Amino acid sequence: MTIPSEALEGFEPSRFEADGSSRVVWRAGAGPCVIVIAEIPGITPKVVEFARRVVAAGMSVSLPHLFGDDGREPTNRYVISSMARACVSREFATLATGRSSPVTTWLRALARAEHARCGGPGVGVVGMCFTGGFALGMMADAPVVAPVLSQPSLPLPLGARRSADLGCSAAEVASIRQKVAGGACVLGLRFSGDKKSPQARFDTLRSVLGDGFIGVELDSSRGNPYGHRPGAHSVLTEDLIDREGSPTMDALAQVLAFLAERLDVGAAS
Repeated sequence: MTIPSEALEGFEPSRFEADGSSRVVWRAGAGPCVIVIAEIPGITPKVVEFARRVVAAGMSVSLPHLFGDDGREPTNRYVISSMARACVSREFATLATGRSSPVTTWLRALARAEHARCGGPGVGVVGMCFTGGFALGMMADAPVVAPVLSQPSLPLPLGARRSADLGCSAAEVASIRQKVAGGACVLGLRFSGDKKSPQARFDTLRSVLGDGFIGVELDSSRGNPYGHRPGAHSVLTEDLIDREGSPTMDALAQVLAFLAERLDVGAAS
């Protein structure tokens, strides 16, 4: 891993071992924990910037390394190479329907450990793009009380069946529905024109979870008045328009408020 000196300044790295895998986890902040699972190509400066906002809102953050070079700026070549490596990895179910990615088992163990370390009513999880659905799968057997699915893209939406699939097994979906019936809630984010994170997947979430799913869909149609590009994808990072009143900033504020409320932190800032 390449670690630029400034990108992760203030974050402490350590290794976490579970399910036969040992990975670096970057930690910062204090209070109940939010696990931020980076999108392709990896823990970019924009992902770290989002993590710092979570810390500023009164929570601690854990950034697990799953792929890529930690702290590296995204380029087209880097994104493509990282995506190619992830797609052939046995840890990620990129095309399979009706099952979660094997790495979810390791992430659930991390969630249990971070809950024991940080306390609070549970942990928050923010998955993005390639990892967006992991936050949902982690609910099945971990103390996840604030799952955020930002532009969930697995399984890769090649065909109608994969586009609608949640990337979870039937048993996991049953467990998630039971938690939602008990008061849990799932927050999802996507741009309206995002083919990588299709409308059909949000339709399935609404069908399966009912009022337990809060879907936030931002207008990225051609000529939209908000400045969202037609190919906008990363709501909280690369496509975040950081100006007052922008829909992406409103979505960011909603995410921070959701995490803070579910983790009993108080008003997010």
